[in-house]
Amino acid sequence: MKARQRRFAPILLASAFWVFTGMAGAEDKPPESINLQLQTWTAIADARGILKEEFGKVGVNRVNLIAQSSGELLGAESAAVGGGTLAFAQRMVYPAFVQKANGIPAVIVWLSEASNRYRTPIFVSAANKDINTIADLDGKKFGSSRISCYWSAPFEILNNAGIPLDSRLKKGRVRYENIESPAVAIQALLSGEKDATAGHLAANHFTAAYLQGKFKKIGGPSDTGVYVNYGGRVSYFAHKDFAAKYPNVVKAFLASRERARDWTYDNVDEAAKIVSKALRIPEDVAKFQITHLGQWDFMAGEPDADKARHAIKEFQKWYVANGDDILVDKQLSDAQIDEFIDGKFFAGGSHSIYSDKYSAY
Repeated sequence: MKARQRRFAPILLASAFWVFTGMAGAEDKPPESINLQLQTWTAIADARGILKEEFGKVGVNRVNLIAQSSGELLGAESAAVGGGTLAFAQRMVYPAFVQKANGIPAVIVWLSEASNRYRTPIFVSAANKDINTIADLDGKKFGSSRISCYWSAPFEILNNAGIPLDSRLKKGRVRYENIESPAVAIQALLSGEKDATAGHLAANHFTAAYLQGKFKKIGGPSDTGVYVNYGGRVSYFAHKDFAAKYPNVVKAFLASRERARDWTYDNVDEAAKIVSKALRIPEDVAKFQITHLGQWDFMAGEPDADKARHAIKEFQKWYVANGDDILVDKQLSDAQIDEFIDGKFFAGGSHSIYSDKYSAY
């Protein structure tokens, strides 16, 4: 079962259909095939035969790795889960939560450890000699994707600095424009149309430009802040019905990720070669995306479901109190948050990867 790689444009994500063969069958009958995001760890797990072994054990005979197109919009993977194009999607907790509040019928099946200050810094063009600190952004123009870490991290950074971003509810001290495409945000920054943006250095759009010296970092989240400890954690989520019907498939997915993570840390150079070929990126970029402190594909998990729920409740409370214009309008109750974390995949749950050794060991 060699994972197949496909590429798609965002329009495909709107298709409201399940691609999982056998979805309507008996509860214990797994889908014949599933689609996963093509990313660093899935490329490695495919090349090492981990996907074949783990999914094969639960009766899934084909895994397709879906690569996002050059027209990628942040949030497209969430729509894909909602419509059934992807079995699982990866997003940081803040955007996953907002999309849940907007009605995507998803549950979180894995949550990472706390984030760090390296994951989502604020950038300006290296050619800009006038902006060198966060305070220099007062009155300047900021562009990023609204429902992403590229909003939630700078929202807290700038709020704490006393120069908040504009919102629908209140004019701030920094002009804000929503730019869904990271590629467009980068071009706006480099052209001078926007003064600053935020992003993950280990994301394809940002890594190459950063390594070429086109950006400079002027600040980042606080190690003791809400973003780092709560809202900036990585999540994997699945359609609620899929997680309920195929828990063994979910566990196979999570076990595959853990095995790929362990192998990668022991074989960084070989892993970078695999990622370079699969994602069609230079090898030095691939190695950076694996080893940089701001990477996210190889983070450790948060095994405790209650701690995961606490993290979500705490970041919602802070962002609402500080005027996040989406979360002020749309909030989840404690009961909804408790349900959002699917406890059977966390420590002590019936299908937890934390409960036993992985099959590789």
